[in-house]
Amino acid sequence: MFVPFFDTLRKTGVPVSLREYLSFLEAVRAGLATYDPEAFYYLARSAMVKDERHIDRFDRAFAETFKGLEAIRLDQVLEALELPEDWLTKMAEKHLSEEEKAEIEALGGFEKLIETLKERLKEQQGRHQGGSKWIGTAGTSPFGAYGYNPEGIRIGQSESRHQRAVKVWDKREFRNLDDSVELGTRNIKVALKRLRRWARDGALDELDLDGTIRATAEHGYLDVQTRPERRNAVKVILFLDVGGSMDPHVKVVEELFSAARAEFKHLEHYYFHNCLYEGVWKDNRRRWDAVTPTHEVLNTYGSDYKCIFVGDASMSPYEIAFAGGANEHWNEEPGQVWLEGARAQWPHHLWINPTPEKYWQYTQSIQMIREIFEGAMVPMTLEGISRGIKDLAK
Repeated sequence: MFVPFFDTLRKTGVPVSLREYLSFLEAVRAGLATYDPEAFYYLARSAMVKDERHIDRFDRAFAETFKGLEAIRLDQVLEALELPEDWLTKMAEKHLSEEEKAEIEALGGFEKLIETLKERLKEQQGRHQGGSKWIGTAGTSPFGAYGYNPEGIRIGQSESRHQRAVKVWDKREFRNLDDSVELGTRNIKVALKRLRRWARDGALDELDLDGTIRATAEHGYLDVQTRPERRNAVKVILFLDVGGSMDPHVKVVEELFSAARAEFKHLEHYYFHNCLYEGVWKDNRRRWDAVTPTHEVLNTYGSDYKCIFVGDASMSPYEIAFAGGANEHWNEEPGQVWLEGARAQWPHHLWINPTPEKYWQYTQSIQMIREIFEGAMVPMTLEGISRGIKDLAK
């Protein structure tokens, strides 16, 4: 029965396996989502989506497979399926606020609403636009689409306009998580989750359920046990390119920095301009009078740190290859020397580039840095960062 749904999921790019599909069918047979379209949606999504990045694709496949369900006349559904009244009442309780339910009760209750709908379906002969009685669009009738009524039933509408109908479909709340889109803080956190190594540290502030059960059984009374909370033990050092050609990318770099600070307890960051040279800084307002020598950074943080550079790598090739090539100061050594020193100090390294990957081949400096990093450069998309973080975690 659901084979077309399975095929559509695969065609849409959701990597659902046959085992997951069979688990979904088993859950349906067990009656876990009987007569509840929203429960059916969440059941299917829980069984067949393993990664948040694929939720939007799942939503599109779900909508394509089950499109037209809203346009089915309610009296036909009631007659064909013989849905029990208590189910319809429970659906109303689930989707209506207390205020809306009070308004419906004032009109005669939910049963009156369903009866009136069935009568109007029989009486109405054609399409209706506006108004407050007939089933149509842009009106205030409780039935129809593209209008408003607090106790309405949406019929023949592709999406909700006021989010007040008894049944709401196609919200697509995860559309920005597809792995080819530009990043936001939430998207970046999804990608950074791959770079985790859990360890327990800090104060005893987490309930140890297994230990509590064991201690209670041994002592004969409730003996609550606690343990240190698990935290991400991965150490990260972040180098962020600022100024010049990076100005258009300020927002997405800020989001990356915000996500990294939330994700990693051990995070150090430094700023540079265009290429890494003999000095870096932590505060852009004091980039000239509070510079940290790069060799000091190299000697301070051990090789167990994961090193991430963020920059568009777009500059004059002389800034990378020659002494004195920097555009803001005289550099005694080429930028390449410092980049190679960073790679040697931190074997696990990555360069994230906000410039779309399709343009990299047209910029010589990008090609040079890619060569220095031996290809460890990824675009600043969810797919790109996920790919880079996966390699970084090895």
